[in-house]
Formats: sequence, C-alpha cells, structure tokens
Amino acid sequence: MSITDVSIKRAGTFKGVLFLAALVLVIFVLAYSQYLVSELKESTRQSLTQKIATYSALIRSDNPELIGFALLQIQDVEFPIIVTDGSGVPKLWKNVGIASEDTTSEARAELARLVRRMDAQGNPALPIAVAEGTTDWFHYGDSIVIRQLRWLPWIEISAAALFIIVGYFGFQNIRRSEERMVWVGLAKETAHQLGTPLTSLMGWIELLKADGRDPHAVIEMERDLSRLQRITARFSQIGSKTALTQTRVRHVIEETVDYFRLRLPRSGNPIEIDARYEADPLTGLNVELFGWVLENLIRNSIDAMRDGGGQITIACAENGEWIHIDVEDNGAGIPARDRRQVFRPGFTTKKRGWGLGLSLSRRIIEEYHGGRLSIKESIPGKGTTMRIALPRTIVEDA
Repeated sequence: MSITDVSIKRAGTFKGVLFLAALVLVIFVLAYSQYLVSELKESTRQSLTQKIATYSALIRSDNPELIGFALLQIQDVEFPIIVTDGSGVPKLWKNVGIASEDTTSEARAELARLVRRMDAQGNPALPIAVAEGTTDWFHYGDSIVIRQLRWLPWIEISAAALFIIVGYFGFQNIRRSEERMVWVGLAKETAHQLGTPLTSLMGWIELLKADGRDPHAVIEMERDLSRLQRITARFSQIGSKTALTQTRVRHVIEETVDYFRLRLPRSGNPIEIDARYEADPLTGLNVELFGWVLENLIRNSIDAMRDGGGQITIACAENGEWIHIDVEDNGAGIPARDRRQVFRPGFTTKKRGWGLGLSLSRRIIEEYHGGRLSIKESIPGKGTTMRIALPRTIVEDA
C-alpha cells in the first residue's frame, strides 16, 4: 500500500470522526434544549396550579374585592390563556390576538381552534372549581421564552453549519490553489530540466548527420527527440494562459491513435485500437494539451489490458452544445471503492505509477477547455469507459 493510499484512508477516517462528533454535538444540543423546555413547562404548570388554586378559593367569595383579586391572578399572566366552561365555551381569554370583547362566531371558532392547539402542545388543561359542582377549564399555551428556546438550537446549529460550510469551501479553495501552484512548479521545473539535455542531443544529432552515420538511426533519433521536445512544450504550458485554436476534434484523435498503433503489441496478447465518429465537430482546443489527455487515457487502457490483450475504442459524438469523446476498453475495470479516488493526485494501482495522469488530465480539460472528464462506466473484469465532455466553442482568429 502506497503512502498516498494511506493518506487518503486517514483523511476519510478523519472526516468520518468529524461527522460523528458533529452528529453527537447536534443531538446533545437538541436534547439539552428539550430538557430546558420541559423544565420551564413544568415550572409554568406548577405556578399556574398555585394561581388557579388561589383563584378557585377567591372566586366563590361574596366579597367583590376578593373576586377582583382573583381575576388579577389570571390577568397578570403573560402567555396565551383561554378559560372555558364545562361545555368548552370560552369565557375569558388573553394574549391570543383576539380582543376580550369580541364575541362574534368567527372569534369563538378561532378560540376553539386555539384551545385544541394549546392542549396538543403538551399543556394539559387545568380545572377551576368556580362553584359547587361547576368546573371551568384553564387552557394555556407556551410562553415567549419557551417558544424562542424551541427555535434557539436550530438557529445555533444553522449558524454553525453555515460557518462550517463557508470554512470548508474556503479551505478547499486554498488547498486547490496550493495544489495548482505545485502542479505549475513541477511542470515548469520539469520542462526547464529537460531543456538543457535536449539542446545537447540536438547538437549531437547534427554532428552524426555531418559524419554521414546510419541515416535510418539518425531519423529515428530525430523522431524521439521531437517527441521529447513536444513533451517539454506540454509541461511548459501548464500554469500559463494558453490559447485555444479552432480545431477538428477528429484530427487530434486520429493523430493520437496513429501514434499508438505503431507501438501496440502485435503478437502474444495483441491490443487493437479503433476510432468511430458519429460527428466531426469543430471547437476550440489546445491541441498539445488535449492530445496529452487522450494519450493518458489510452495509456491507462493499455495498462488495464496488458496481461490479456483487448480492444480500445474511441467514439466521438455530439450532444447539443457538448462534444463527447469516450475512451472505452475491455480491461480490468475500476473497483467501486476506487472510483472517487482515481482523480486524486498520487493515487495509483500501478507498481511504478505516480498517480498524476488522470489528475493532470482533468485539470487540462476543466481549467483550459471548460469541459469535464469523468468515469462514464466501469465494471470490474469487463472494462472502463472514460468520457471527455467539451463545450462547443468558437474561437476568433487572432
């Protein structure tokens, strides 16, 4: 197992632990808030029970002052209340948004609805003994403090979630920016390091030509040197503002396919490569970088079929304003557990792989061409289809 694989697994474990910790915190906040609400409701019920006992004792008095004091016990309550008789007809109400003198049928219907809602909130109606054999019922709703306390944990959790989301995307942008700078530095340093020996090799080839050495060998050396120069040019374009030119996609595909056809194994476990075109679209491309992406995808397909041979098919089609290029093989396929990791820098299943090809290819397609590179389909043991989606663009000639 590589260091990168271990790092990815550790990152996944760390995220899982953070998620569980956040879940436990949310549950604790909600449970504690519910506990406080229950305590306040119980305290309110006990206070009301005492007031109602006092009210019941005083309301039966013949002394007007005591009756007035009894009414004050009810009227100084700051939360919604409705007093009904034994038949459920409202007699007194306060803090419910209906004037105390409003006795219209609409008001009484609304009061009846409020009574049902108060009782459903877990606030049991309290009996009021107003006379021998006569009982009224005291219905009450939650106080403002309790209602606010119910919403408080959700507000806190929402604020914390918003802060975490903003922080997450901020750190992601910083991380991607740092990765981009590493990519740019690596690519430019590679191009710089290759530049000096390439220049020297070009000089040696000129000397071989002048000495009249084997012309065929010189030609092959020139081809390989040209290939190295092309690779260096590709690296040097990473991180630079590259220009797109109006290009036929088919032209780049055919050039890449022809390059690999000359180098594919013909005996033992032969690998065939084929290209199919449902359309011949024209769009803005950086030919060097786009060709590099195709090479990476084809090379991955070849590696996936190295032991048993097989078929690679490149299909080009149009779908509205998008151009789709599918690279399909019948190789080993990608396990489901690895599909989210294959585009991460450093992830590889090859013994000598660096895990940079797909990550770099995705950057080229997304950042330079405004497209997408994804796994369209992959079945272990049957093969993989990678899809490049390019927007149809029109590039003005300079």
